[in-house]
Amino acid sequence: MKTRILFIATFAACSVSGHVYCQNKDKATFRESRPGFYQNSILRDDREMNEKLEPPKPARSFVADLSDASFPNKVDLYTNQYWHNAPISQGNTGTCWCFSTTSFLESEAYRINKIQVKLSEIYSVYWEYVEKARRYVQERGNSVFDEGSEANATTRIWKKYGVVPAEAYTGLLNGRKYHNHELMIEEMKSYLESLKANSGWNEEAAIATIKSIMNHYLGEPPAEIIVNGKKLTPLQYLNDVVKINPDDYVDILSYRQEPFYQLVEYKVPDNWWHSTAYINVPLDVYMSALKSAIRKGYTLSIGGDVSEPGFDRYTQCAIVPDFDIPATYINDDARQFRFSNRTTTDDHGIHLVGYLEKDGKDWYLIKDSGSGSRNNDENAKEFGYYFFSEDYVKLKMMDFMVHKDAVKEIMDKVK
Repeated sequence: MKTRILFIATFAACSVSGHVYCQNKDKATFRESRPGFYQNSILRDDREMNEKLEPPKPARSFVADLSDASFPNKVDLYTNQYWHNAPISQGNTGTCWCFSTTSFLESEAYRINKIQVKLSEIYSVYWEYVEKARRYVQERGNSVFDEGSEANATTRIWKKYGVVPAEAYTGLLNGRKYHNHELMIEEMKSYLESLKANSGWNEEAAIATIKSIMNHYLGEPPAEIIVNGKKLTPLQYLNDVVKINPDDYVDILSYRQEPFYQLVEYKVPDNWWHSTAYINVPLDVYMSALKSAIRKGYTLSIGGDVSEPGFDRYTQCAIVPDFDIPATYINDDARQFRFSNRTTTDDHGIHLVGYLEKDGKDWYLIKDSGSGSRNNDENAKEFGYYFFSEDYVKLKMMDFMVHKDAVKEIMDKVK
């Protein structure tokens, strides 16, 4: 009798609507990370600047074993992809939010105006730190000051400060090849903490000091640029050349902890200014809107979690292994559960630039500024890209930015 009860319980646990789903088809393994782009290129650049730096020690992690798997991880397979600049590295910085969204807005400039521009990410990063410092002083130290931010920080900065071409402001001094903001961040944090300790809340003086620190590490951003022999301010360049309206972009979010079809706050540390401009929708609507947008020719700036066992830096694919959760079970509750227990985090921003359909589901071509997408041959077409399964996006990607015209049906329902 006990054996029969156990069999029935086990069968019921693996059955949905008359179909049997057996877990543990996907296998896992412990893997010691081998040196890749981060160690061999970014940190090598650091060591050339600082001989005292030592190579990092390898780490061991529990990951899905995808060594025998077959995935669509070749760029040429993605015949449905849209114009975007070639991937570039964010270096040793926490500025993926700006690299991904700047790339997205470059694609938007091409989609809307048919112009190809390469824009400066570090220009926006510079002014974002100024705004972070300003709020830190205004809130008397009760505001986050760190590297992370969100996609809509980029449009907010563009609206206030404009933007400049990449060659006008690289943020790379003294022969550096890759960005590293580690020492700069440490110095700015130390300064702001000293203000808090001494109640030195002179906003003008604080901003001036923060700027001087960044000018030392990044150089001073230009107040004017020359385009086709004409002097332009960064705001004029945005309005007259790039012709992107920051107010045309919306952020779509999906989690259960806030009401649906309302503007809500995305409650993560990187939303340091507590933006409540996120349109929260059910997961099926979120996925439907994403699929519809990419099929209509829009690209998306998308953010979520990339620290998962199914996020593989060797195949460059992101899947959800069934020892985590079977695909059939991914729903609003599974998504919220992982966000609530903090196994889903908001740790990376990326640019979704194309798709293909395989076995009834989508795969997405992801342009990535992080180092994990660069562990292959730098001359390969796949250098700087990832390939995300639909299930991974459904479970782990929390929000995306897109032009408002792509999600009119959602906009009409927002309360």
